[in-house]
Amino acid sequence: MESLLFNKIAGAGLGALLFAVGLNLLGEGIFSSESPAKPGFIVKTADAAAPAKEEKAAPVAPIAERLKTATVAAGEKVFSSNCKTCHNAEQNGPNAIGPNLWGVLGGPAAHMKTFTYSGGMMDRSKTGAMWSYEDIDTFLTSPKAFVSGTKMTFVGLPKPEDRAAVIQYLRSKSAEPMPLPN
Repeated sequence: MESLLFNKIAGAGLGALLFAVGLNLLGEGIFSSESPAKPGFIVKTADAAAPAKEEKAAPVAPIAERLKTATVAAGEKVFSSNCKTCHNAEQNGPNAIGPNLWGVLGGPAAHMKTFTYSGGMMDRSKTGAMWSYEDIDTFLTSPKAFVSGTKMTFVGLPKPEDRAAVIQYLRSKSAEPMPLPN
């Protein structure tokens, strides 16, 4: 009788193992996926945003020209999707990861006294630099290239029309909007 007990236990164990292997094969058949040719993810970095050396970037119209067609509504949309995570642009709004941007256009480089800026931005501020249309356009293209040592990790806005729209939006976020350039 004991030999039958051993056979029953061995049969149950082998049956469970066979069931697990069959379930695994069935699962692989139902939920199979093809492996990518090149594994990994493409991560957008500052180097990836720059045009390749072989490619000549199309000439960009001056900011004064682009501002003529830029709208505050388009700028608010771009600001909301790219800038709002770290910045606030409301009057008397709080600082976030980045400074509040109310009145930044036409203001000094480190315009918010309640924000701790990077050394690079403070150096720029000490020179008396003001945020002109051209400077904000260049900064939004590549913050790290414009202000060495900035804490801002944002890669930049590659599309000139997006930068112009954000600048129009920031212009509207002031008690006295800076006159448009000629």
